[in-house]
Amino acid sequence: MPPSADAFIPSPADAGRRKLIFGAGAALALPHALAQDRWPSRPVRMIIPFPPGQATDIYGRLFAERLSRIWGQSVVVENRAGASSIIGMEAVKSSAPDGYTLGMASSGPLAINPSVFARLSYDPVKDFTPISLAFIAPLVVLVNNELPARNVAELVALLKKQPGRLSYASGGPGTSQHLACELFKLSSKTYALHIPYKGSGPALTDLIGGQVQFMIDSVSAALGHIQAGRVRALAVTSSRRNPSLPDVPTVAESGVAGLQDFEAVGWGGLVGPVGMPPAVTQKISRDFADVLRDDAIVQRVNGSGSVVRALPAGEFARFIADEIGKWSSAARASNTRLD
Repeated sequence: MPPSADAFIPSPADAGRRKLIFGAGAALALPHALAQDRWPSRPVRMIIPFPPGQATDIYGRLFAERLSRIWGQSVVVENRAGASSIIGMEAVKSSAPDGYTLGMASSGPLAINPSVFARLSYDPVKDFTPISLAFIAPLVVLVNNELPARNVAELVALLKKQPGRLSYASGGPGTSQHLACELFKLSSKTYALHIPYKGSGPALTDLIGGQVQFMIDSVSAALGHIQAGRVRALAVTSSRRNPSLPDVPTVAESGVAGLQDFEAVGWGGLVGPVGMPPAVTQKISRDFADVLRDDAIVQRVNGSGSVVRALPAGEFARFIADEIGKWSSAARASNTRLD
C-alpha cells in the first residue's frame, strides 16, 4: 500500500532542520551571486595580439574607453604582438576565467591560424569564451590602373584567357589578403601567380607600380589610394556594399558563375578564456552591445572602412566556426601550411 498522506507531513523538528539546510544553501550561494553582481570590482585587462596602430588595436582602445565609462573601472589595453598573434592569444588562454582578462581578437588568430599553422598552441573553439563580434573589415578587389578590367567579370575573363600570366600580391602567405585571393580563384575557377610581400604596404606599392596586376586588401588600407586614383577598385568582398565605397559593387553582384555567394571579410571580436561564469559573459556581451550602438563609435569605425557588427556570445561562437570552415577550404586549395 502507498504511504498515507500523513507520512509526508513534516514534524516541527523536521521543518526546523529543513530551514537550517535551506538557509545554509542560500548562505553558500549568496557570496557567489554577490561577486557576480559586483563585477567588475577592479580594473579589467584587454589584451590585443597586434602592435599599436593596427585596426584591431585602434578599435580595441576605442571600445575599452567606452567600457571603462560603463563599468566605472579602468580597462587597461595591453598589446601582446608577435608570432602571427599567437603570443597574445596564448596570454588570453592562460588567464584566469573570471572576466578580468579579455582579448580583442580578429579573423587571423581565430579563423585563419587554425588552417595554416601545422602546430598551433591554442584551439580557437575550445580555449576561449566568445563574447561578441565587434566589427567587419571588408576587403576590396584592386587592380593596377593599366589592367584592362573595369569590373570583376572582366578580371575573371582575363584570368581565364591568360591562366598563370597575371600575378596578385598579398601581405604574406596565410594572411587574409592571400587566402581571400585563393578563395576568389577557387570560386571562379581561375589561376594567377601569388607574389607574397612583407606586409600590405609594400604589396600596394608594387600594385600601383605595375609589378603585380591585382590584389585583395582591406578597405581601410586601400581607401586613400582608391580615392587618389592610384588603383582601381572593382568590388568589395562583403555581402553588402561598404559605406566608404558606396559606388563599388560587391563581388556577388558581378553575376560571375561561382561568385554569387562570395564573401571573404576580416573581422574582430571580444573573447575571454574558456570557463568564464555565464552571468559575467552575458553582462560583458550586453554592455559591449551598448558600446557598439554609440553613434560616435559607429561613425568612427564605419568612417575608416570597417562596419560595426554586434553578435551576442552564442551567435558569435557559430560565426567563428563557420569562418574556420571557410578559410580552411582556401588554405587547402592553396596548400598553405606554416610551421
